[in-house]
Amino acid sequence: MSEEKKELSQAEKICMKMDKIGKKILIMSGKGGVGKTTVTVNLANALTEAGFKVGVLDTDIHGPNIAKMFGREGELLNQDVSTGEILPVITDNGIKLISLSFALQDPTQAVVFRGPLKLSVIKQFLADVQWGTLDYLLIDSPPGTGDEQLAVCQNIPALTGAIIVTTPQSVAILDAQKSVSFAREVKLNIIGVIENMSYLVCPHCNEKIHIFGKDGGKKLCTDMGITLLGSIPMEPALEETEDNGENWIKKGESVSGTAFREIAAFIEGTVKPTCSADIGYIPQKDDCTPSSCASCTENCPSRKKG
Repeated sequence: MSEEKKELSQAEKICMKMDKIGKKILIMSGKGGVGKTTVTVNLANALTEAGFKVGVLDTDIHGPNIAKMFGREGELLNQDVSTGEILPVITDNGIKLISLSFALQDPTQAVVFRGPLKLSVIKQFLADVQWGTLDYLLIDSPPGTGDEQLAVCQNIPALTGAIIVTTPQSVAILDAQKSVSFAREVKLNIIGVIENMSYLVCPHCNEKIHIFGKDGGKKLCTDMGITLLGSIPMEPALEETEDNGENWIKKGESVSGTAFREIAAFIEGTVKPTCSADIGYIPQKDDCTPSSCASCTENCPSRKKG
């Protein structure tokens, strides 16, 4: 089989896998340390709590943290012997996880990959993982607008959109603007912005302390004509819970937990599922059927057959 034929076969597999997932959302940030993985993990848990089937794909090849924050450190990926597909690690609440951290014997091991190898890993995670039918696939990415983000945007035929994470400080806002420009350059729908670490509530007087500045995310959204999905405060107990790999949403009411639930409800109510037929991309082998799809759109030719 030629290299061209192998590539075409992998593209078909990715298309078929992704068309069984209703909403494929890239979570990105222009700057590191803004809490992008925190947003991914808690949004996944909030959507799961609301009754949706969720998967998380970690495309941060060099610094994968999904395993630790979901409390799944030390677990390794397995393979379905009958199909040869990669089996995701599954959390207690049913979230399907894929991360390179599940392929490392030592979590402190450095991953030294050049761009082409990173692209190969991400495409394999899209094509060869047994994702099944899902309502959501949240795709965590490293900071910036480089190989990993391009790999996701160029290889998922109908990527639903992007959520951009920032903090209120001006340097983070500047880098978030670059993420907005990237999304517009590749014609990716911007679902909105989440401002993380918006403020700290004083434990003594309950006043809001704006450590990193105030309303940076709001100004960004106003200036660039996009939606502010919500603001997440700093809560010391949240950081401790994540370090322990526990589910913060499950722990009960909190200001940040409520914010994540409201963001999840907003996304569910306003963002439509996407499939390859919406953009005129039809895989050569049409074996998609209405019963096998998580949530096809009305434009899908398979759905019209049913």
